[in-house]
Amino acid sequence: MRRTAAQAPAAAPRSAAAGAESIRSAPAAAAADAPADPGPRQQLVTEFPFELPRGYVDESGTVHRDGVMRLSTARDELVPLRDVRVQENPAYLSVVLLGRVITRLGTLTMVHDGVVENMFASDLAFLQDFYRQINAEGHTRAAVQCPHCSEPFEVELGGSRLGES
Repeated sequence: MRRTAAQAPAAAPRSAAAGAESIRSAPAAAAADAPADPGPRQQLVTEFPFELPRGYVDESGTVHRDGVMRLSTARDELVPLRDVRVQENPAYLSVVLLGRVITRLGTLTMVHDGVVENMFASDLAFLQDFYRQINAEGHTRAAVQCPHCSEPFEVELGGSRLGES
């Protein structure tokens, strides 16, 4: 459901002289009350295109390589934890999670965990890494500095499985 801002009730009609006065004073009042212009607003990107290294082969033999993955929500990471397959085998978490966040893959009408579990291992590894990248502000590495020699280097922050950090 889309929310819209409530509209203020229309003002009562005014005389032409009162209207002209408010037009002349409006810019000065607006300048005094308005905060400094923060610049152009950045739009949040929530979907990211990808291309699988090998591609998913469907039951008719069609190879699907181009897809789209959306950002994960807290719900996306929590719901799979209730899945019996994940409870029995924690490694299955990434399959269920990827099935939730991949919104498009080639010409498939629907992407789900059944599609992900039938992907080649190299494509699964690619998608796991891609998931970490887009859900960790574009990367899973942090720049740090050695406390002894002050030499800068990077450390990996990502967990060993999707949904971990």
